[in-house]
Amino acid sequence: MSGILGAITILKKTFDKYAGEDKDKTTLSKKELANMLKTELPGAGGDKQAEVDEFFKMLDEDGDGLVNFKEYIIFVATLAMIINS
Repeated sequence: MSGILGAITILKKTFDKYAGEDKDKTTLSKKELANMLKTELPGAGGDKQAEVDEFFKMLDEDGDGLVNFKEYIIFVATLAMIINS
């Protein structure tokens, strides 16, 4: 498997691991996102509810109260650009 294909597979598996803990396996709820951040990016999830709420609002581009795979990928790509700048 190529590097890019492998990276895409890991991103999808990570999303799937946390999506659906509440209900819908195609989206991340605020609770699921907080759990993912706490586990996958220790120290980056924010300890205060207001920080989590603001971060979630920023990711929830369409305002439906959930983070879908597209919104998640935009987040990961933005994070990659920040880390590598």
